[in-house]
Amino acid sequence: MPEEKVRIEHDSMGEIAVPADKYWGAQTERSRRNFPAGAGHETMPEEILRAFAILKKAAAEANRALVPQRMTEEKCAAISSACDEILAGRLDGNFPLVVFQTGSGTQSNMNVNEVVANRGNAIAGKKLLHPNDDVNMSQSSNDTFPTAMHIAAVIALEEDLLPVCGRFVQTLRRLEAGNADVLKVGRTHLQDAVPLRFSQEISGWRASVETDIELLRAAVEPLRALALGGTAVGTGLNAPAGFDSLSAGRISALSGHKFVTAENKFHALTSRSELVFAHGALKALACDMMKIANDVRWLASGPRCGLGEISIPENEPGSSIMPGKVNPTQCEQVTMTAVQVLGNDTAVGLAASQGNFELNVFLPVCIYNFLQSARLLSASIASFDERCASGIRANREKMAENMERSLMLVTALTPHIGYERAAEVAKLAHRENLTLRESCLRLGYMTAEAFDAACRPEKMV
Repeated sequence: MPEEKVRIEHDSMGEIAVPADKYWGAQTERSRRNFPAGAGHETMPEEILRAFAILKKAAAEANRALVPQRMTEEKCAAISSACDEILAGRLDGNFPLVVFQTGSGTQSNMNVNEVVANRGNAIAGKKLLHPNDDVNMSQSSNDTFPTAMHIAAVIALEEDLLPVCGRFVQTLRRLEAGNADVLKVGRTHLQDAVPLRFSQEISGWRASVETDIELLRAAVEPLRALALGGTAVGTGLNAPAGFDSLSAGRISALSGHKFVTAENKFHALTSRSELVFAHGALKALACDMMKIANDVRWLASGPRCGLGEISIPENEPGSSIMPGKVNPTQCEQVTMTAVQVLGNDTAVGLAASQGNFELNVFLPVCIYNFLQSARLLSASIASFDERCASGIRANREKMAENMERSLMLVTALTPHIGYERAAEVAKLAHRENLTLRESCLRLGYMTAEAFDAACRPEKMV
């Protein structure tokens, strides 16, 4: 193999060889060599890198306004151009670091600083930018990484997950409208219960997702508070007055999402309560999606030996040995996604509990799990909506048959003959395989006309 071309970079620890075709510098290279766990697999999420690009550009603009003698127009322009290239994906191969590094995310902050500085210097055609003195001006890894976490989380929720949930709700509304006249047996404890309309069952799914949307929207609000400006321990050392508010305003303008400076930077550096709260909303959505997907696959079970009350799209063969078998695979991907999100919730909570003194040092793993949950739910719900829910069709004949056979229609008789006699009617019907009508007439508790008037499923919903 040809020998890799390198260049020599240096930092406060000395010189180190860096791949010549990459923009990262000495600190990135040291981290790349020192933290192998997850290399090539669990690398820093791209959402964090994009958030850092927004943050670094906003910080440069704020510094330009507040300390123009240090952040010149030329430096600010070079930083902005490099950040724009990160946002456009043109520098994607320059961020090799893993999640399992320093708990403050310092190396990833420096990775961005070095890439922006070196790319900015290439754009300027001269040695213009220093990663610490210029790109990291008025900042610390301790306030930039928590800030990037919040930026990435808000964007993931507002740009991806919430719109996907909204579209899913519209699909469920359409299904409601199309099944308003369909009666079916209800089920509680996996046992027959009184009837309801299929549209009412669907409305329960829809209201669950709508509730989750409201929870997510409520969870977004605390995430708008940014730690930037707190620098190392929350005091704001080395940041000019007004930097925190001005940079938050610039982040809002650049991202298209509302952000504000955190009122208490000591809290913003050490506590991850906002992310725990927001992931709780993700967990709630995952739980509801688990329930909806399980309902759908139970109702679609069969095609001949299950409930068979609905049909769902047949997307691919279901068995390598049983010809013609088709499985509810979209339901299964939803339920597996839910399991992953529930596991991630434990990781986020444990990571957030480790805020020792002035800094939480489980930041990368916290945001890694959060963003994975948001990303998985967005893709999973969109796929379930498109490839399963939108194609649900009621098997009206089977629903009618099941409802007519249900012993729990006897509930309608209780006001007329009392609970104990109604229970006797149901037990006799079940024991001797009679209809409720036949059982009630045999016991002499009602006339045929009275039974027919009382036991009308359409009046029970």
